[in-house]
Amino acid sequence: MHLIIDVGNTLIKLAIFKDGKLQHKENSKKGKLVKSLQSFHERFPEIQHAIISSVGGFTAKQLSMVKNIAPLFILTHKAELPFKNSYSTPSTLGVDRIALISAAAKNYPKENVLVIDCGSCITYDFLNSENVYLGGAISPGLQMRYKAMNTYTANLPLLETKMPENFVGDTTRESMHVGVVQGVIHELEGFIDAYIENFATLTVILTGGDAHFLLDRIKNDIFANSNFLLEGLDFLLEINKDTC
Repeated sequence: MHLIIDVGNTLIKLAIFKDGKLQHKENSKKGKLVKSLQSFHERFPEIQHAIISSVGGFTAKQLSMVKNIAPLFILTHKAELPFKNSYSTPSTLGVDRIALISAAAKNYPKENVLVIDCGSCITYDFLNSENVYLGGAISPGLQMRYKAMNTYTANLPLLETKMPENFVGDTTRESMHVGVVQGVIHELEGFIDAYIENFATLTVILTGGDAHFLLDRIKNDIFANSNFLLEGLDFLLEINKDTC
């Protein structure tokens, strides 16, 4: 049984996998992580190994707590990977992106796979049919775009994400929704079309916090999987657990 810990920019995701299958998952705020870990340890005493993927920071106390539960593997770019990494600067490749591509390598062998993660940032990561990671792209996510307009202008308000009622905004607020949401949708479709033009077949995976909000608005055929990153982390732990 594996304990998976994904430390993001806003939330921490905790999950339990057994034999490659997700058994349980929940979110924790950073200030309540120790309590959440204690609860996990009590409910799942058979945890054998743990993995941490962190883009948002992890304290020494939290790290010690995990090590008391099970042998711990901390994911870095130096991990053994289930794909060939041709990224020119591998030390700068985020651990979240490594996990996503690992899930693609496991679930879609010998396929061209584009993984789109719609979170704080929108990341595009491409694994070709020869199991080679070529790279991708990074752009601002939905909330980051709203915050940027509010931060860098004097009069634009900070809005919550909302699907615009029309393609033409007839108020300032509606114009902002059109610009942000439709802008992201057109960006996604543009990237997908560009990959399709260059590769004969393409599997597209949409994941991340805003995936389901965007899913029905995208014309291309895509698969949504909110657990894709967690699946990749479990696969990486299985590969690297002997180094814990």
